[in-house]
Amino acid sequence: MKFTISRADLLRSLGHVHSVVERRNTIPILANVLLKAEDDALSLMTTDMDLEIVESVAAKIGTPGATTVPANTLYDIVRKLPDDTDVVVESGKGDTTILVKAGKSTFRLGCLPTEDFPKMTTGEDLPVTFDIPASDLRTIIDRTRFAISTEETRYYLNGIYVHATENDGVDVLCAVATDGHRLARFEMPLPDGARDMPGVIIPRKAVNEIRKLIDEAGDAITISLSENKIRFSFDHVVLTSKLIDGTFPDYNRVIPKNNDKVLEVNPALFAKAVDRVSTISSEKSRAVKLTLGGKTMTLSANAADSGSASEELEIMFNADPMEIGFNSAYLMDVTKQIEGEGCRISLSDPASPTIIQDLSDTSSLYVLMPMRV
Repeated sequence: MKFTISRADLLRSLGHVHSVVERRNTIPILANVLLKAEDDALSLMTTDMDLEIVESVAAKIGTPGATTVPANTLYDIVRKLPDDTDVVVESGKGDTTILVKAGKSTFRLGCLPTEDFPKMTTGEDLPVTFDIPASDLRTIIDRTRFAISTEETRYYLNGIYVHATENDGVDVLCAVATDGHRLARFEMPLPDGARDMPGVIIPRKAVNEIRKLIDEAGDAITISLSENKIRFSFDHVVLTSKLIDGTFPDYNRVIPKNNDKVLEVNPALFAKAVDRVSTISSEKSRAVKLTLGGKTMTLSANAADSGSASEELEIMFNADPMEIGFNSAYLMDVTKQIEGEGCRISLSDPASPTIIQDLSDTSSLYVLMPMRV
């Protein structure tokens, strides 16, 4: 095998695929990237057995062939090479090593047999396929992934639940994430072809990897899925992931229906005030108390070792004065997603779930559990 490729093109593709590789691997081949040179293109593939990325990039192929080399080592080498150089990669003797040459630099890397490299995809067709604009997929992820649980025991919450449903007689694609303390829901018009999709839980790692890739994606992304796999295809990239095998809880049961105390506030000013006041709050609880009354809200925090802080904001509030506490980090995560100038916070009492929405955009809904303060 021998091919020549620009350093910029190789670095970009390795940047896309190498992050799938876990730094600590008990199976040596999973630390490698599969390089396949043929038909004027270089294909790069990495996998962790649950997630697989394949990307093709133009290259000048001298001798077709394939090999596997340590992904992170190759990425680090290419990253440190001078800009505007061409990289020549060729097999060494016995195909147990490869040479990487650029300018006056030469590196020799050990290889492992390509037949040992595991492949998740065997060309199978996934029964449901639809296209979605890259901007919409980006929004789905950004509006929900911060609420994904990191608690491994409740594995079925370690991803985004995506399903087709109906809202007020309109077919929608709905994405939900929750960790038990907060919930994020986003809805958009159901894409053509998605009506028969099963409800699926996309794992956190797949969500994070596809989010990194779609910043450079073209207009449309093709999503194909079955009950246990999902595939994202765009430009010259194909990402395939296993889905979480579990049942997502009935999230509608935790969305309150009768929160009649309504608070309206500027989300940008609110987020900055929460950030400032929470500087004093304890690292463990991150608690901030909101004291609501008429046209003002006082945010306050107290910590035995740090002192106290308070700040006042102008608001609109339609109920009797009340106090309620929240985790400040959770409040900021939600308010960062609100792009309009108005934020509606619907409350019931200091111990019940609270709803937060963008006044100018009903596609997103957030639920926060209050804290005792």
